[in-house]
Amino acid sequence: MTRLEHIPPHADMPRVRGPGGPHAIVIGAGLGGLAGAMRLGAKGYRVTVIDRLDVPGGRGSSITRDGHRFDLGPTIVTVPQVFKELWAACGRDFHAEVDLRQMDPFYEIRWPDGSTFTARQDTDAMRAEVARLSPGDLKGYDKFLRDAETRYWFGFEDLGRRSMHRLWDLVKVLPTFAWLRADRSVYAHAARRVRDERLRMALSFHPLFIGGDPFHVTSMYALVSHLEKEFGVHYAMGGVAAMADAMSGVIEDQGGAMMMQTEVDEILIKDNVARGVRLAGGRVLNADVVVSNADAGHTYDRLLRNHPRRRWTAARLRRKRWSMGLFVWYFGTAGTADKWAGVGHHTILNGPRYKGLVKDIFIKGRLADDMSLYVHRPSVTDPSVAPEGGDTFYALSPVPHLGVDNPVDWQAEAEPYRRKVQAVLERELLPGLGDHLTASEVFTPETFRDRYLSPHGAGFSIEPRILQSAWFRPHNVSEEARGLFLVGAGTHPGAGLPGVISSAEVLAQLVPEPVMS
Repeated sequence: MTRLEHIPPHADMPRVRGPGGPHAIVIGAGLGGLAGAMRLGAKGYRVTVIDRLDVPGGRGSSITRDGHRFDLGPTIVTVPQVFKELWAACGRDFHAEVDLRQMDPFYEIRWPDGSTFTARQDTDAMRAEVARLSPGDLKGYDKFLRDAETRYWFGFEDLGRRSMHRLWDLVKVLPTFAWLRADRSVYAHAARRVRDERLRMALSFHPLFIGGDPFHVTSMYALVSHLEKEFGVHYAMGGVAAMADAMSGVIEDQGGAMMMQTEVDEILIKDNVARGVRLAGGRVLNADVVVSNADAGHTYDRLLRNHPRRRWTAARLRRKRWSMGLFVWYFGTAGTADKWAGVGHHTILNGPRYKGLVKDIFIKGRLADDMSLYVHRPSVTDPSVAPEGGDTFYALSPVPHLGVDNPVDWQAEAEPYRRKVQAVLERELLPGLGDHLTASEVFTPETFRDRYLSPHGAGFSIEPRILQSAWFRPHNVSEEARGLFLVGAGTHPGAGLPGVISSAEVLAQLVPEPVMS
């Protein structure tokens, strides 16, 4: 399929001429928006990126407190070739501008009984870990890896890198979905391959990194195990925020503009064509193309509030299942660089329950007393994140989003819950933590709602269940107005760094080549 085949629905789109060529506006400077702006700049568009924050990166930005730099969101970089391809499309060398370090090990998983599982890229090392926990599951693990590779080639390299906005796109792949048992959950698939419950968790938890319930999202997400094995897990020196800064630099070198601390209030539609945006202060900016990297729910419910919608009505959005919320405690320590020697860059602390806790979060919408934590300690790799002799951490706990029947009152619960997180860390991972604490910052689902304009304070937009993926997800090319496109976590192919960067690759296939005046 060539790019030109995607153009006819927009071929008669009116163009507003301006100095420097046709104008594209990108709403939101998250990683998807920045990647989309880079792609459009490479095509010859004059691009303006608008974001309400003071720094680029969106969820991938950072904050600094008392000398500690905290990555606010994503910390793991997988599939680095999508970034290399993005930079190459702009005539640049990714590795000349971003210092990417491969992790070994990737992460350590710990259970309350004291058992552990260390994830690495080397297959023999991984098989040894499986054998140490459950020798009888080795054959099943090998089968799971083959399953993961098959799903990778279909789910990521095929579906994930092309548009799925036409119903026929879905119909054509239904036999493959059936053959791969995409109706089965990723946990159910892991359970068919291995018997040890710890291994079932280790092979099925990855959807939580993109906002999905492992007991309900499609088994296609087993592909993540292949991503890790084939391409490794990486950390960008300076954090993902450094990648966002590098992307902003490419955009500006292309002649694009970054308008920070500026909020878009409305996408302007005339004759069913996106003509530009109105800013919160009332100023109007015209454009040939409008790309929204805002959450798809915010795009349709707020930015298009004055435009009749055919598919993404308020009622339809209310019926969608949204990803879980996130409680994140960012904290710094002093005098700990040589302390907690066994704690690496990434650690996953399991609570006493797996299925029950996930059910409380996604189904019951209840804030449980127990928790599982993802702990990020970048200072063991990147000393620049902390003052000398200190450490920088964040501890992330999945929690219900704000759209449940009885949402958590985080104004009252944030500090008590933070103390619970600290107690778990002191008991299970970082003894004596309280004696070394310095900087401290807490993000709750309310922060995600207010800072990122995320509906219900969801951490990853719409949950990636099978009937909320591919064609069923908000499309990269909007059905609601010509000349309007979507990138980022809420559209196809979904959340996570590879997903949002791939959404920009799909965008470049859909947006017409600019016609210069």
